[in-house]
Amino acid sequence: MILEELYIYPIKSTHRVTQIRAEVKPWGLAGDRRWMIVDDEANFLTQRTIPRMSLIQAVPQPRDKFMLAAFGQECIFVDVPGETAPILQVSIWRDSVFARVASDRVNMWLSTFLGHTVRLVHMHDPNSRLADSSYAQPGTTISFVDGYPLLCTTRASLLDLNTKLSTPIPMGRFRPNVVVSGDRPFGEDSWKRIRIGDIVFSVVKPCTRCTITTVDQDTASRGKEPLRTLSSFRKRDGKVYFGENLVPENTGVIQRGDRVEVLEFD
Repeated sequence: MILEELYIYPIKSTHRVTQIRAEVKPWGLAGDRRWMIVDDEANFLTQRTIPRMSLIQAVPQPRDKFMLAAFGQECIFVDVPGETAPILQVSIWRDSVFARVASDRVNMWLSTFLGHTVRLVHMHDPNSRLADSSYAQPGTTISFVDGYPLLCTTRASLLDLNTKLSTPIPMGRFRPNVVVSGDRPFGEDSWKRIRIGDIVFSVVKPCTRCTITTVDQDTASRGKEPLRTLSSFRKRDGKVYFGENLVPENTGVIQRGDRVEVLEFD
């Protein structure tokens, strides 16, 4: 098997950024979801409620900067907030995390584009949030992801799903970090540990899917697929599954074209 695609999402729930190579940190890929958009009550926002977030591009720049771009908006550059930046206690799912707030200019840019009063925050402490120890090892750190450091999907599983859809969908709907090719459809269900290049990952939990998969990542339009079709053959205990959550066991670099090997099956 081969690592076919590699993505990060600098700001949670915004557009994907394609990578050729990426550094694996204990909490996930470097640059992945260290930023998050929150509402005026400091609660996290996603495409579940604001599909238009999919149209925001956060393009990485040197020295940890990135450029914000979106149709109809002037591009602006964003710096990591300094030590004197305001700190805000933000909520994401059941977690409460302290994060530094971006500049007023950046927050106004986002609020104008999204049509809501929002703020952009940065997780300055990589050890401030932990994954669910019911599945991950105690002490596993995460960024502003939904639950676990990385998400893996496979090309074969998407191809199988697309044979059941009237209109095929791209892999971007599932917002993975790594896409693996060369296995059978849904072969990832049986993985327990895998190696990508020199990095070993524990496969800790199937990924439950939500309405974000129904949002076209290039237009922000929303439909009923693929959740409706997935529900017909990938549903159990009232939840729909596609992809696997990964936790890195070591750190280093992975890159497209790396060999992927299953070390243990469940």
